[in-house]
Amino acid sequence: MLCLDDFYKEGDDPTLPRTNGVIDWESPAAWDASAAVQTIAQLVRDGKAEVPVYAIGADRRVATRVLDLAGSPLFIAEGIFAAEIVSECQRAGLLAGAYALRRPRGATFLRRLVRDLAERRKPAGVLLRRGLDLLRSEPRVLRRQTSLGCQPARGGEFVRQIVARVPKTDPRA
Repeated sequence: MLCLDDFYKEGDDPTLPRTNGVIDWESPAAWDASAAVQTIAQLVRDGKAEVPVYAIGADRRVATRVLDLAGSPLFIAEGIFAAEIVSECQRAGLLAGAYALRRPRGATFLRRLVRDLAERRKPAGVLLRRGLDLLRSEPRVLRRQTSLGCQPARGGEFVRQIVARVPKTDPRA
């Protein structure tokens, strides 16, 4: 699993988009799409790559780690901005499939809020406001992701589609 959220730009990057003087972390411009595509290409080519580890609470990369596919023919790259690189990955022959998960919005809101509070990503008030904004914008986000080339899928559908793409190396499989 490649976490594309680890490719956010550093909090002091002057190219970060701002709204009323506040960084707009929901904008694709807050993310380093080029580095994400380069890493995906390296994973496809070499089967492993050094990837960043981003601390959302600190607004910066705090480490790196090696992601080793260990011979797996496929991997999942996930993140809120994944749709932004679908066409580029497709043109480069790096894409097996692109999916935008459809989940119950209320459940997504609660799961995200609990995770973000537990990880102390930001102050509680910020997390609640951000979570409510994301809850309201989710249908628009899904429309944008599908317009960028993702297929909408529920969790179970997504897993079945991915499993169907795995090459069968064992004739008994």
